[in-house]
Amino acid sequence: MKLEKILFLDIETAPLVSSLEEMPGELASLWEEKVELLKKRIPERYTSENAAASNFQEAGIFAEFGRIVCISVGYIYYKDNEKCFRVKSFSGEDEKQLLMDFSALLNRFCIGNDSNICGHNVKEFDIPYIARRILILGLPLPDILNVAGKKPWECRFLDTLEMWKFGDFKHYTSLKLLCAVFNIPTPKDDIDGSQIAEVFYKEKNLERISTYCEKDVIATMQVFMRLSGLPLIKDECIEHVS
Repeated sequence: MKLEKILFLDIETAPLVSSLEEMPGELASLWEEKVELLKKRIPERYTSENAAASNFQEAGIFAEFGRIVCISVGYIYYKDNEKCFRVKSFSGEDEKQLLMDFSALLNRFCIGNDSNICGHNVKEFDIPYIARRILILGLPLPDILNVAGKKPWECRFLDTLEMWKFGDFKHYTSLKLLCAVFNIPTPKDDIDGSQIAEVFYKEKNLERISTYCEKDVIATMQVFMRLSGLPLIKDECIEHVS
């Protein structure tokens, strides 16, 4: 596996709109139905009388009720025989344009069967979420995301969560915990995923979200290096580009 052919990524999401009252069309009532189903599965989590509204920020984790506000990506390259890492973000209020720009990058970078996408829990969350939002917005799927008819081993996705499981499918380990056990600086030193909606809609601070998302990408890359038995990339060899 060529390290320079791996695209590391992470996404940040928020509800489609800032409140349940703004949800368009049938989506408001469908979100209420969704919450009723969730209440039956995990009743201790949805205890308020109007759970659909009070838990509305959770709509952001479902592609049908949410939107992508940032995708950060990074890749390894070599400079004077030293491994370096370059990271950048796609963010903005125009989700369709964000996904068009990201798709263009995927189509340039992920060419051939030796390219891969890597993330933490990327198979369960990031990649399905991106693909669903692309289709909802009427955009064509980049080839690497078009998994229809492919066998599992033909999908070029690397998941650090899956790598750490070693076949233990009941085990979940957060990126923050892996960073702790591998002595990698934590990316969770400012905000966390539960605060993205507030930072996006109330603070309107996309730069803060992008910074947080890029830290996740860097942490994921460093965890991947440790899981692969490779040395970490030095801080001075990490480059942020606009």
